[in-house]
Amino acid sequence: MEKIKFKIEGSEEFDEFFVLASTVVAGCTYLLVTEDEEGDSDCYILLEKTSENMDEIAYEIVEDEVTLGSLSKIFEELIDDISIEQ
Repeated sequence: MEKIKFKIEGSEEFDEFFVLASTVVAGCTYLLVTEDEEGDSDCYILLEKTSENMDEIAYEIVEDEVTLGSLSKIFEELIDDISIEQ
């Protein structure tokens, strides 16, 4: 499983997450990530944001309940043995 580092905005610190899956919906890229590679753990759905000149990619946590519900169903279909609780 791929592990990637995310730089925390306004800081020199990094968070590391395992990427469980990615998908594109309506032209937007979303990642399903978790802090632990195995077992039950919190997961987050991230929305990819690119700068205007496409030289930097940033991610923000999806917080809208309706969007989270829709994306959770999509990721549950992509990954057979996963159940996402909101």
